[in-house]
Amino acid sequence: MVEASFSDVLRKRLAVARGDEPADLVLSGGKVFSVFTGEFLDADVAVSGEHVVGIGRYEGRETADVSGLFLIPGLIDAHMHIESTKLMVDEFARAVLPRGTTTVVLDAHEIANVFGLRGVSALLEAASSLPLDYYVMASPCVPASPFESGGAIVDAEDIARFLAEEPRAIGIAEMMNFLGVVRGDADMVAKIEAAHRAGTHIDGHAPGVTGAELNAYLAAGPHSDHECTTYEEALEKRRLGMWIMLREGSATKDVQALIPLVQRFGPRNCMLVTDDREPNHIVRDGHMNDVLRRAVALGCSPEDAIVMGTLHPARWHRLHEHGAIAPGYLADILALEDLERFEPAKVWKRGRLVAENGRASEVVRVTAPDWMRGSVHVNVVSAADLEVRAAGPVRVIKVLPSELVTRSEVADLADTPGVVEADPGRDIAKVTVVERHKGTGRMGFGFVSGFGLRSGAIASTIAHDAHNLVVIGVNDSDMATAVNRSVEIGGGQVAVADGLVLAEVSCPIGGLLSDRPFEEVAAAVDAMEEAAGGLGVDLPHPFMAMSLLALSVLPELRITDRGLVDVDRFELVPLEA
Repeated sequence: MVEASFSDVLRKRLAVARGDEPADLVLSGGKVFSVFTGEFLDADVAVSGEHVVGIGRYEGRETADVSGLFLIPGLIDAHMHIESTKLMVDEFARAVLPRGTTTVVLDAHEIANVFGLRGVSALLEAASSLPLDYYVMASPCVPASPFESGGAIVDAEDIARFLAEEPRAIGIAEMMNFLGVVRGDADMVAKIEAAHRAGTHIDGHAPGVTGAELNAYLAAGPHSDHECTTYEEALEKRRLGMWIMLREGSATKDVQALIPLVQRFGPRNCMLVTDDREPNHIVRDGHMNDVLRRAVALGCSPEDAIVMGTLHPARWHRLHEHGAIAPGYLADILALEDLERFEPAKVWKRGRLVAENGRASEVVRVTAPDWMRGSVHVNVVSAADLEVRAAGPVRVIKVLPSELVTRSEVADLADTPGVVEADPGRDIAKVTVVERHKGTGRMGFGFVSGFGLRSGAIASTIAHDAHNLVVIGVNDSDMATAVNRSVEIGGGQVAVADGLVLAEVSCPIGGLLSDRPFEEVAAAVDAMEEAAGGLGVDLPHPFMAMSLLALSVLPELRITDRGLVDVDRFELVPLEA
């Protein structure tokens, strides 16, 4: 079959738009939302090939009756980490298409921290045949800080090459080393220059950055931020021209705090994103449609919510054919019964029906390359290997529900110098991070509160951003069992009590992604959370919270395989306070 030339395609589009030829598809009888005016129009939508070519009255070879339904553009997640869903690209598409997500912009620095940009390219290649548009921002912070030990290093030359050679790479992902950017560190400057030379844009990551430091950060080039947690922080950044991403993930939920900014100043320069969302959360509540639902429930108008989930992400990311139902735009269209639940009755992607009544059409099965398996290199660990010794009071990482930031506290856990144990009665557990990429055997030791763990242990190889193996427990024996089982299954998450594995989620692809159907992965995560609850854990989405303990660029106190990190001072600190 001979592929039509662009000129032939264009001539057909024009003929259909003029009404001289029938459209391939006409959506008839619906209320079409204009993202440009905020109006709902009583009009047909004419589709030729993958594009909308006309809004008005049209005849088509195929007509879909959408009477009584609201037609809005396909939803775009402007910032997300697919690794947090634990789903391979095909299963992620199958999960979110029925929920209205038709385009995602990945920050795949999780897989990049394991395999470098080669791993990111492998995911994009696997996704190339899927009915969901995957774009990616090149990861500039691999590793995220000098205190993390990942499986790869991405330098400025790697980024420049990636942006030049990968057509789905559209910019540079969140610049998490904001202190390095503000100081003008050579590595950060070189990566910003790579984006400048490629003519691309840069996502930001600037939690709590304000005043002169914020001005310096913006002057360097990053102009979006998904880390705002307060109205005041978002307002200062928006006043200076930043695009504000209102995040509603599984463990981090900022929409409620930031919606007043939209209500007062309108939706300009604002987007809705998920960032990190668990698979069971997607199955139970939804994906981007749930973020819109949440915004509307908190008082945002449906029209503003839709714009923040469609046109604005497209404009920020320069995806000029996405984000609207209008001539020349891709025919990514949702048909909704109402503007409160945002549950699509039908979903079209590039003019093709891909989901109906909550179920995706057949999505081709794809696989990851074999070299993306077997990435967890840890020798068998014994309880004795996990002993912690201290001569006095120790620092404790205090985890706060539904917040990314932690607090640094001090606790006296031993009457005399020697082995220091967890104290579940005071909600203080042990936490250890085990380097898993190079097989060095290096471990960082600490204590954590806020999980409510009373017995057993939980472990995960999903630990932002270096994704070493993190384990939390109240006794060394169960912690060792959890570590060893995590290695046996090729990575993933494990819950253990009294030496027995209670639940597990196997993620053999880079120790981050499952190769199972999304329904099975979601059910396994549910079982994991139930098992953790049986161990006393009362923190919402505890495995997401645990995965962030090692993220050494978020205030205040974190832990990596190299030890405790005081993020505010940007230095390693001893366990003893």
